[in-house]
Amino acid sequence: MQYQELLSGVFLFDPKVFEDSRGFFFESFNDRIFSEATGLKSQLFKQDNHSKSNKGVLRGLHYQVDQTQGKLVRVVSGSVFDVAVDIRKSSPTFGQWVGVELSHSNKRQLWIPEGFAHGFLTLEDNTEFLYKATDFYLPSAERSILYNDPEIGIEWPRVEDLVLSEKDKLGTLLKDADLVE
Repeated sequence: MQYQELLSGVFLFDPKVFEDSRGFFFESFNDRIFSEATGLKSQLFKQDNHSKSNKGVLRGLHYQVDQTQGKLVRVVSGSVFDVAVDIRKSSPTFGQWVGVELSHSNKRQLWIPEGFAHGFLTLEDNTEFLYKATDFYLPSAERSILYNDPEIGIEWPRVEDLVLSEKDKLGTLLKDADLVE
């Protein structure tokens, strides 16, 4: 598995995939490689999540205050444009974002550390997305930043008929958001 740092603590993992006439095999997580890349000691994930969305669904930009979460994410069916935004007030990359395509065919994974808002836009129908989270979901700690905040300036792929939850439509601007240290 190869990896590269895309933005202050955000890592993209590219697995070595073994394919033949039977199908494929790859190692989807290796704690030793993950720890080498991120500098984190043995990672204990506390919750796994699985979502399914149709083309044009935008989820995010989500994060938690107080009970922050790091997320290791990947796509098992379909594809997404996945985004991480640095919302750590004291970070030299505060307000900067990175976006990558994750798909069932490239099998890439993105590590989004604590202190980042996360979101994704589905590029195909029936896209299934997996998250490994370092802490539990806590509704009272959840926050959302508007996906189209001009201060952040995310360059989302164009899709017709963008679909957002009511919660995400009511997200705040970065300048008004509850932030993390």
